[in-house]
Amino acid sequence: MYLKSIEIHGFKSFANKIVFQFHNGITGIVGPNGSGKSNVADAVRWVLGEQRVKQLRGASMQDVIFSGTEMRKPLGYAYVAITLDNSDHQLAIDYDEVTVARRIYRSGESEYLLNGTVCRLKDVNELFYDTGIGKEGYSIIGQGQIEKILSGKPEERRELFDEAAGIVKFKRRKAAAQKKLEDEKQNLVRVKDILSELEKQTGPLERQSETAKVYLKKKEELRRLDVNLFLMENASLKEQSASVEEKYGIAAGDLESTTAQYEKIKEEYEQIQGQIELLDETIEKSRTALTDTSVLRGKLEGEINVLKEQIHSAKSNEQHLLSRKETVQREIDTKNRDKDEILRDKDIIDRQAAELEKTRNEARERLEAVQGVIEELNNRIESGKNTIIDALNSRATIKSKLGRYDTMTEQINIRKAELTSRLLRMKSDEAHQEAAMKELEEEFERINEQIRLLGESQASKEEKLSLIRDELAAKDQKLRDTQVSYHKKKSQLEALSNLTERYEGYGGSIKRVMEHREREKGIIGVVADIIKVDKKYETAIETALGGNIQNIVTDNEDTAKRMIAFLKQSKGGRATFLPLTSITNPQEFKNQPALKEEGVIGIADQLAKVDPKYRNVAKSLLGRILVVDHVDHAVKIARKYGYSIRMVTLEGEMLVPGGAISGGTFKNSSNLLGRRREMEELEARVKEYLKEIDGLLQEIEDTKSERNRLRLGLEEDKASLQRKFIEQNTARLNVIKARERRDEASEGSQELKAEEREIENQIREIRESKEEIQKELRLSEETEKQVEAEIQEFQKQLDEKRAEESEESQNAASWDVEVEKMLQQQGFHQQNADRIGGEIQRFLEELAEIEEGLLKSGEDIKNKEGSITQIQQTIAASHTTQSDAQIRLKEDMERKEELAARQKNFFNDRESLSQRMTALDKEVYRLNAQREKLQEMLESQINYMWDEYEITLSDAAALRDEAMNDLGVMKKEISALKDQIRKLGDVNVNAIEDYKNLMERYGFLKNQHDDLVEAEKTLEGIIEELDTAMRKQFNEKFAQISHEFDKVFKELFGGGKGTLELMEEEDILEAGIRIIAQPPGKKLQNMMQLSGGEKALTAIALLFAIQNLKPSPFCLLDEIEAALDESNVSRFARYLHKLTRSTQFIVITHRRGTMEQVDRLYGITMQEKGVSTLVSVNLIDKELDD
Repeated sequence: MYLKSIEIHGFKSFANKIVFQFHNGITGIVGPNGSGKSNVADAVRWVLGEQRVKQLRGASMQDVIFSGTEMRKPLGYAYVAITLDNSDHQLAIDYDEVTVARRIYRSGESEYLLNGTVCRLKDVNELFYDTGIGKEGYSIIGQGQIEKILSGKPEERRELFDEAAGIVKFKRRKAAAQKKLEDEKQNLVRVKDILSELEKQTGPLERQSETAKVYLKKKEELRRLDVNLFLMENASLKEQSASVEEKYGIAAGDLESTTAQYEKIKEEYEQIQGQIELLDETIEKSRTALTDTSVLRGKLEGEINVLKEQIHSAKSNEQHLLSRKETVQREIDTKNRDKDEILRDKDIIDRQAAELEKTRNEARERLEAVQGVIEELNNRIESGKNTIIDALNSRATIKSKLGRYDTMTEQINIRKAELTSRLLRMKSDEAHQEAAMKELEEEFERINEQIRLLGESQASKEEKLSLIRDELAAKDQKLRDTQVSYHKKKSQLEALSNLTERYEGYGGSIKRVMEHREREKGIIGVVADIIKVDKKYETAIETALGGNIQNIVTDNEDTAKRMIAFLKQSKGGRATFLPLTSITNPQEFKNQPALKEEGVIGIADQLAKVDPKYRNVAKSLLGRILVVDHVDHAVKIARKYGYSIRMVTLEGEMLVPGGAISGGTFKNSSNLLGRRREMEELEARVKEYLKEIDGLLQEIEDTKSERNRLRLGLEEDKASLQRKFIEQNTARLNVIKARERRDEASEGSQELKAEEREIENQIREIRESKEEIQKELRLSEETEKQVEAEIQEFQKQLDEKRAEESEESQNAASWDVEVEKMLQQQGFHQQNADRIGGEIQRFLEELAEIEEGLLKSGEDIKNKEGSITQIQQTIAASHTTQSDAQIRLKEDMERKEELAARQKNFFNDRESLSQRMTALDKEVYRLNAQREKLQEMLESQINYMWDEYEITLSDAAALRDEAMNDLGVMKKEISALKDQIRKLGDVNVNAIEDYKNLMERYGFLKNQHDDLVEAEKTLEGIIEELDTAMRKQFNEKFAQISHEFDKVFKELFGGGKGTLELMEEEDILEAGIRIIAQPPGKKLQNMMQLSGGEKALTAIALLFAIQNLKPSPFCLLDEIEAALDESNVSRFARYLHKLTRSTQFIVITHRRGTMEQVDRLYGITMQEKGVSTLVSVNLIDKELDD
C-alpha cells in the first residue's frame, strides 16, 4: 500500500486545484520560505481527521479555507483528498484503491468522504488503525512533533509507542468494552431501579384501575342521559329559533319596504325642491321683466306729454288763425258793402269831390296812419306768434333733448354700472390673477425646493446605500464569525450532551440502570444530577463525594430493589442506590466549633444547591464533610481535633478521620459534577450565539430591506426628480402665461378706466347741457308768456286801430265818393271802387294764407295725435304684456305655494316613516339578538357535546332513546350521577391501561435485567483478556523498539548508545517512556542536555527504529532535518533510502543533502502573491536520460 496522490483545492494558499502524483521511493517537496510547502503536510493531517486548530497553525477551522488576495476573492470551501493504492488489501476494505476526502465550508459545515461516500470521522480513524497512518500516528512528522517527542513528558510519548507496538486498536477495544461495561452497569442499575419503582406502583395503580372502571361506567350512563337531554333541548331551541327567524324575516321585510318608501318620499321631496328652485328662478325673471316694462312705459308716457304739448300749441295757433279768418271775412264783407255804397254814392262823391278833396286827403292820411299802425301791430302780432311757435317748437325740441339726455344718462349710468361691474370683476380678476400668479410662483419655488430636496435626498440615499453596502459586508463577516463560533460551541455541547446522555465516565452498571430511567419512573438520577455547585467548589465537592457521585437516587426502596434485581439478572455489575424514603434522618455535623476555624468555608452540603426534596440525600453524603480553602489549614484543623473530621480542600485534597490524606491529579478530567454546569453554560452560549445569529440575520435582512427600500426610494426620487423637472417647466410656462394674462388684464383695466373717465366726461357734459337746456326752457317759457302778453296788448290795439281804420276808411271812402262824385263822379267812384276791390283782394289773399296755415296746423295735429295713438297702443300693449307677466307670476307663486304645501306634507310623512323605521329597526335588532342568542345556545350545546363526549349532532341522533322523554327526571338523574362522579374524587382514567402496561413492562424488564447481568460478566472477561494481550504485546514490541533504537542511534551518530525506559511503579499500559541518549564520546545524559541537532537526530533515530519494526505505508516528513548539519543530513538521507523498501516517503525540505537523495521533486512557488503553484521534476527519469 502506498500514497498515490493528494488533491488540494481551496486549502490555505492552494487557491487552484492541484494534484500531487506519488510513486514508491522518496518524493521531495521544496520551495522558498512562505511558498506553502508545509501546507501540504497540514492538508494530509487535516484530511486524516485533525481537529486541533493549533496543529494546523490557525485560529479557527475556517482559516484553512483560502482567504483571498488583493487580486482574488476568498473561496467558499476547502477540499483535500488522498488516494492510496490498496491492492495488497492492507486496509480492511474491499477496494484496490481508497480515496479519503474532507470538505469544509465557510458556514462551518464539514464532511468526510470515503470513495465518494459520506462517512464519519470514526470510520476514517478505524480504517487506519495499527497502520501508523493517522493524525496521532507516526506517518506525518513535523518539526513540532520532533520537539514534542524530545521535550514532552514521558506520558506524552505514550501514544507514539502504543501505535508502534500495535496495541492502539486493543486499547480502543478495551475502552469500548469498558464503556460498554459501564453502560451495561448503568443499565442494570437503571433496570433495578425501574423494577423497584414498578413494584411500588403496582398496588396503587391496581386500586386506581378499579376506581377508573366504576368512573367510566357512571360516565357512560351520564353520557347517555346528557345526549338525550341535549337532543330534546336542541329540538326545542330549533323550534324557538325557527319562530324567531320567521318573525325576524317579517320585521326585516317591513323595515325594507318602509325604508324603500322613505327613500321614495325623499326622492320626491328632492324633485319638488328642484321644482321650487326652478320656480324661484322663473319668478325672479318675471319680476325683473315687469320692472323693465314699467320703465319703458314711463319713457313712452313722457313722449306722449311732449306730443300733447305740441298739439296744444298748434291748437292755440289754429284758434288765433280762425279768429283772424273771421276778422278778415268780416272785413271782406264790409268792403263789399262799402264798395256797393261807394258805387251808389259815386255820383255824390264825384259831385262832392272838389269840396271834399282836402277832407278826403286828410281822411286818407289818417286812414293810412291807422293802417300803418295796424300793419305794424299785425307784424308785431305775427312776430310774437312766430316767436311763440318757435318757443313751443324749441321747448318741444328741448324736452325731446331732455328725454334724450335722460335716456342717454340712463344708458350711460347703465353702461357705467356695467363698466363699474367689469372694473370690479377685473379688479377681482386681477386680485385672483395676482393670487394665482403668486400661487404659481410659489408653486414654481416649491417645485424648485422639492427638486433641491430630491437632489439632496438622492445624494443622501446614495451615500446611505454605500454605507449600507459596507455595513452589510461587515455584518456578513460578523455573521460568518458568529456561525463558526456557534457551530464550534454547538459541537462541544452535542459532544458533552452525548457524554451526559450516555453517562460517560460512570460505571457500566450505572449506565445500564440509567438506560431504564424512561421505563422506571422511580429513578430520579445519579447524585451528580441532583447536586449543583459553583464552579470554584466543584473539585472540592466532587472529591468529597468520591464514588458516591455515581450513586443512584430513587424515590423509594422498592425501586432500588427492582434495579438491584435487574443488575443481578443482567449481570450488569453493582450500583449503590439512595432511596428518598429511607434517607430521612441524616447525621448532623458534630464538631460545630470547627466551622469557626481559619480557612473553613463551610459544610459541604451547605455549599451545594439542591432541591429541598433531595436535601436529605445531599446532607447524608456531604453533611459531615468540611470544605477548607487549602491543605495547610486542613492539616492544622485535623491536628487540633485529633484527626476526627473529614475535610476536603478547594484543590481536591482529602483528609479523612485517622489522619490519611489523599491528593494529586486526576487521571481524567471527567468532572461529572461540572458537566451540567458546562452544558448550561454551553447551552446559554449557544443560545446567545443563535440569538446573535438570528439578530444578525434579522439585522442583515433589515439592512437589506433598508437597502431595497433606499434603492426603491432612490428610483422613486429619480422618477420624482424627472417629474419635478417637467412640473418645473410647466410651472415656469404657467407663470409666464399668468404674467401675460395679468399684463393683458392690466391693459384692459387701463382701457376700462379710460372709458370710465370718458363716461364721466359724457355725464358731466350731459349734465351741463341739460342744465343749459333747462335754462333755455325756462327762458322760452318766460319769453312765451311775455310775447303772449305783448300779442294780447297788440291785438287789443289792433282791434282798436282796426275799428279806427274802419271808421277812417269809411270816412275816407265817403269823402272819396263825394270827391269823385264831386270831381269826376263816375271816375272817382270807379277808382274808389277799384281801391276797395284791391283791399278786398288783399284780404282774400290773407284769408287764403290763414286757411293754408289752418290746414297745415290740422295735419300737424292729426300726425301728432296719430303718434300719441301709436304710443298709447304701445303703452296698452305693455299693459297687456305686464298683465300677462303678472298672471304668469301669480300662477308661478301659486304653484310654488302648492309645492311648498306638498313639501310640508312630505316632512310629516317622512317623520312618520322615520319613526316607523326606528321602531322596526329596534324590533329587527331585538329579534336578531334573540336569534343569535338561540344560535349561541345551540352552538354552546353542540360544543359542549363535542368537548365533553366528542360526538356531533348526527352522532347524538343515533344514540336517541325514545323512552327518555321526561326532562325533569332526566335532569335529576344527571345531577345525581354528577354527584356520584364527584365523590369518586380525582380519577386516573388511564390507570386501567397503565396497569396493564405496567405489568407487561415489569415482565420485560425482569428478563432484561437477567440479560444485563450476563452481559456484564462477558464484558469483564473480554477486558481482562485484552489487558493480558496488550501487556504481552507491548512488552515484546517495546523491547524490540528499544533494541532497534539503539541500533539506528549508533548508525546515525556513528556510535554512542540510545536507551528507552519505562517509568517505574506504574501500570505498563499507562507508564510514561523515558528516552536516554549517549552520543559518541559523551556521558549518558538526559535529553534536555543535548544540543538542538543531537535532539533532532535522536528523535529521527527513534522514528526510523519504529519504521524498521512497523513500517507505515507512507511517511510525510516536514523539515525534520532542519536542525542537522550537512554531514548528519547526508546520514539522514542515506538511511532514508534504506527505509524505502517498505515505506514511501514524502519529504518537505530545503536541505541540499536531502534533495540529492530524492527520486522526484515537487517545487512549490508563489508566482502570484498569496497563491501556491506546483512545479515537478522526475529525477529518476532525468538520471536515466543522463
